[in-house]
Amino acid sequence: MEISRRTFLGTGLGTSLATGLAATAAGALAPRVVAEVAAGDTAQASAPLPPAFGKLRPIAARPISTEEFHGRVEHAQRLMSEMEADPEMAAIFVTPGTSLYYFTGIRWWPSERLFGLLVPRKGEAALVCPAFEEGRAREQLRWPMEVRVWQEDESPYQVVAGILADHGVRAGTVGIEETTRFMFYDGFRTAAPALRYESADAVTIGCRARKSPAELELMRLANHATVDCYRAVFASLREGMTQLDVAALVERGFEAMGLRGDGLVLFGQWAALPHGTIKPQNLREGDVVLIDGGCSVEGYPADVTRTGILGKPADKHRRAFYTVRRAQDAALAAAQRGKLSGSVDDAARAVITDAGYGKDYSVFTHRVGHGIGLDGHEHPYLVRGSRTVLETGMTFSDEPGIYLRGDFGLRLEDVMSVEENGAARLLTPGFSMSLERPCG
Repeated sequence: MEISRRTFLGTGLGTSLATGLAATAAGALAPRVVAEVAAGDTAQASAPLPPAFGKLRPIAARPISTEEFHGRVEHAQRLMSEMEADPEMAAIFVTPGTSLYYFTGIRWWPSERLFGLLVPRKGEAALVCPAFEEGRAREQLRWPMEVRVWQEDESPYQVVAGILADHGVRAGTVGIEETTRFMFYDGFRTAAPALRYESADAVTIGCRARKSPAELELMRLANHATVDCYRAVFASLREGMTQLDVAALVERGFEAMGLRGDGLVLFGQWAALPHGTIKPQNLREGDVVLIDGGCSVEGYPADVTRTGILGKPADKHRRAFYTVRRAQDAALAAAQRGKLSGSVDDAARAVITDAGYGKDYSVFTHRVGHGIGLDGHEHPYLVRGSRTVLETGMTFSDEPGIYLRGDFGLRLEDVMSVEENGAARLLTPGFSMSLERPCG
């Protein structure tokens, strides 16, 4: 599983590491610390799940079709043809990561050896692959595609230049996907200095930002499953639990549905740190409980935050909750086709400011949302001043928060999709109802 912020902080790796370092500094033996942590993890994994988890069931999903993968490559070619650039964009190059999967359905571990997809503006796309891994690459092909290989003592960049030359590309611009390592970019420009190299964002984001009906359905399934899991977790909270205990329940809940996922878990005053803390936490009566995370379905992740409470909320908790809920409503209503992305943040932030919680980022300390698709965070972003024009099928998180350092924090997060007309629609089952019923 990919080591994410949530995995590191929310599931205990970060806290376990901090505990181990502290114990070593105090004179304890590191192997003993590691053994105790491992024993605790094993005990959590083998303990019966609380009764609330008995309602969770595996889900069925329809994968993205070969036709859709191939259509994405054709879409990229259309975008290149429609661009008004001088010189024209002759091709894009994509290395391993979510964009490679988006266009080909191929999952490939990134390494120092060049593997990638070259999509020319005209003609057929081709893969560049280390020769000794050609068999593994061909196993993953969704449709017949040229695979051009390079031996260990050859330059892969000359291979790329050769493909371009075979397509008649000896001048113009090659777009480089944004996550490509610098050493690969540097190799390209050395091997083919007559070409220009620029960001491929206009093409890759142009394709990925608007989700197809199949993508939206996978995201809906992931978000619904996440809320179902959280509902079981909140029903199982008990005083004295640690954030690691709760995070383990989140993971095991997803496993019960045949999914992989995790959650960042924060209690009380530590929920005022939006992305958490490595400090150990024990749940007490009256603490807010914030869970931020999700699972993935066919590679498409959910991103849901729910905040509840152990016991009865105080007036300050209720006031913050309903203010954040109104901010979510404002963001949902503002996220309309043709509007600017920054206006969504403006709408949510105005609600929190007007409620007396302070201006700008004093209490609501982050943007209201981010794009989401194959990456949990991806373009475009809903941040003040951003000027992306919202289009049908764009998907974003809607996650305002109020963070009162030293007291408590509260965030609510749902995923929404921009519609053809009117306000965006939720890909979660619905907004949180209350602190006592965070998942309905």
